[in-house]
Amino acid sequence: MNEHAKIDIRHSTCPHDCPSACALDIEVIEGRSIGRVRGSKLQTYTAGVVCAKVARYAERIHHPERLLYPMRRTGPKGSGQFARISWDEALDEIVARFNAAEHEFGAESIWPYYYAGTMGLVMRDGINRLAHVKKYSRFYSTICANIARVGFSVGTGKIAGVDPREMGVSDLVVIWGTNPVNTQVNVMTHAMRARRERGAKIAAIDIYNNDTVKQADVKIVLRPGTDAAFACGVMHVLFREGYADRAYMDCYTDCPDELEAHLASRTPEWASSISGVPVEEIEAFARLVGRTKRSFFRLGYGFTRSRNGAAQMHAALCIPAVTGAWQYEGGGAFFNNAAIWKFNESIIEGHDAIDRTTRWLDQSRIGRILTGDAEALKGGPPVKAMLIQNTNPVTVAPEQTLVREGFAREDLFVAVHEQFMTETAAMADIVLPATMFMEHDDLYYGGGHQHISVGPKLIEPPAECRSNHQVIQALGRRLNAVHPGFEMSPRELIDVTLKKSGHGDIEKLEADLWRDIQPDFRTSHYLDGFAHADKKFHFKADWAHPPFGTAGLGPWDQMPSLPDHWTIIEEADAEHPFRLATSPSRSYLNTSFNETPGSRAREGKPTVMIHPDDAAALSIADGDAVTLGNTRGETTLTAKLFDGLRRGVLIAESIHPNKAHIGGRGINTLTGAETVAPVGGAAFHDNKVWVRKARVSA
Repeated sequence: MNEHAKIDIRHSTCPHDCPSACALDIEVIEGRSIGRVRGSKLQTYTAGVVCAKVARYAERIHHPERLLYPMRRTGPKGSGQFARISWDEALDEIVARFNAAEHEFGAESIWPYYYAGTMGLVMRDGINRLAHVKKYSRFYSTICANIARVGFSVGTGKIAGVDPREMGVSDLVVIWGTNPVNTQVNVMTHAMRARRERGAKIAAIDIYNNDTVKQADVKIVLRPGTDAAFACGVMHVLFREGYADRAYMDCYTDCPDELEAHLASRTPEWASSISGVPVEEIEAFARLVGRTKRSFFRLGYGFTRSRNGAAQMHAALCIPAVTGAWQYEGGGAFFNNAAIWKFNESIIEGHDAIDRTTRWLDQSRIGRILTGDAEALKGGPPVKAMLIQNTNPVTVAPEQTLVREGFAREDLFVAVHEQFMTETAAMADIVLPATMFMEHDDLYYGGGHQHISVGPKLIEPPAECRSNHQVIQALGRRLNAVHPGFEMSPRELIDVTLKKSGHGDIEKLEADLWRDIQPDFRTSHYLDGFAHADKKFHFKADWAHPPFGTAGLGPWDQMPSLPDHWTIIEEADAEHPFRLATSPSRSYLNTSFNETPGSRAREGKPTVMIHPDDAAALSIADGDAVTLGNTRGETTLTAKLFDGLRRGVLIAESIHPNKAHIGGRGINTLTGAETVAPVGGAAFHDNKVWVRKARVSA
């Protein structure tokens, strides 16, 4: 009785957030349960730091409300009335409904739908193998990073940049379009190191005085969707006052003279009138950047949430090319390292079975798709059956009114493989219990750094939980879907993927724990030329032929080729005088931690930040219930008076469950699903709304 529990420290990688993909040291207790989770000091990017929500992961993995058994719906959709069934019954029913839909409406009437609840390649992407082999409707991923990725790649030629650990040796770290205190804590680790060891300055550019801006030395708060105007005003000053590195631009960029002429009319006064940033702040920031050779631009995913986000990312990225910061250690820019992994996922995803004539459907437009919009359906059959893994569209997707209407269809069969009874699972016909990342093997990369790793199975899953791969494997066999990937274990899939990708085998990667594959300094800083055919950084963007993504979507032909403010954003008007952004919170990650007690306690109820002067004009007091609305619908939440944003701007942090909002309609009721140019995307931070005091009490 006096013996202490046996605790082993095992290693893994956090699967919930690709930019961080934190290296973890995990306490495994008696081989059965999880204790404390820490950031590993053995990996140089994580550097021993992990966010609070993952540090508390035992709350999540051992949560008493985890789904444990397959269930069939017994009541109306959304009622939460389910009865336990066996795995064989559940799988047989899914197969029968899929086959019936295919027989009556064709294979494209079935749409496997997933996203990034896990970033592991095997458990995230294996669902595509089922779709490809069976010729079901393919899935076009648009919710997260497309817009920022294309905006970066049209400048550099590929999605890769300076080693992010170089923030630690920078003299100025510019954090723009991301709130890393909330979402990428390791960015702050390295930026703070530069401040501590070198006296570096941290500049933060965002749409409100968030937790990152509060820690910055230089704080720039602008109106949503106006980053490119601010960037142009900064570059105007760089040219005007002699901070532009003309020798660098002559060697490494495509059209510096044309850019300078273009920017002549983009004065700080012009930029201020659009962005709301005072002229003196624009000029002071430009001079700081111009004087500081080692300026590191850490550009984030916030750019991808706006209708003009690609143009904004490109404009911000042009600044270090004007100053020549790329030449110096601790200088240049970084967004994501997608170009360095070179993973060959052909077996995981079944690339050999892809039929390019099979339609792909846009994940962001799920509401329109499920309510029969012919354009969103690409002229094809209605979606009659779905398998959903790793995502919660009934809360997360844009145009929630349409999403909920679509999922309420009695003729739509939905199977959801989940860890908790999310609002999407509650709308399902069949619910399947899923493993968490410590309960299966998977392969990971760090989008925001340079490491790849195997995340091994550490403990057995509870009760009857099965991994994504097990479910896809079982369905594939029952559906007569023939492919080698259905016959492999996760470890075998990892091994063959690594070998096909030139990364050795699984045993070697496991021995390395987290393998650093950062390219050398010259490559990372593009000192031998950028990745375009002409070896130049492109100030002039070719939006018709970007290095990344399926081009030609949305109003791409209206995009400015040179850096400029593109007025495509959903501007406030007389009927909708406010601009709303739904920024990420500190303790939730989309909806992955909505059930965790520590996260729920920290976040509390849904609130919206409103400037005190705007609130006074509407007779709204702190804590009042307020209703926000636009042509897409309405939602009611609690007002939080906050002077750290521009007037006319509203911030609603995080994605709370719809049911947490007064009246049961969540924040994404207000977000649109219009296709964002040039490669598709969702503009979550780009909404015009009206505000009024609600008639109900908070």
